[in-house]
Amino acid sequence: MKEAFKDSKEKSIFCAKVALEKKAFNVTILELKKVSSLTDYFLICSGRSDRQVQAIAQFIEERMVEKGVRPLGEEGMQQGRWILMDYDDVVIHIFYDQVRFYYDLEGLWIEAPRVNPLEEKS
Repeated sequence: MKEAFKDSKEKSIFCAKVALEKKAFNVTILELKKVSSLTDYFLICSGRSDRQVQAIAQFIEERMVEKGVRPLGEEGMQQGRWILMDYDDVVIHIFYDQVRFYYDLEGLWIEAPRVNPLEEKS
């Protein structure tokens, strides 16, 4: 089967744009390749309610399945406060906004370069 994306950056930008279609806000992509062996990219975004957080995650999963890509794992879908979707080289964090502020992943990974999905082609 042909690879759905040419690289992990393209995959992260695709997922960010899908999240934006469901009105996710504060969409941030952190490039972790040079600062961690966990993954290549974190995609972090917020929703305004637990239902919106769940809808964003479900829409990303649907669009990725259309591309032939399934997550290695997911957590938090039932509660909709913080959903983590593991796509190996891209890990997606979808937060209810106040929960995102509390955990401050961007602050924890302050040294990671940011990628603006709106300035990139996917």
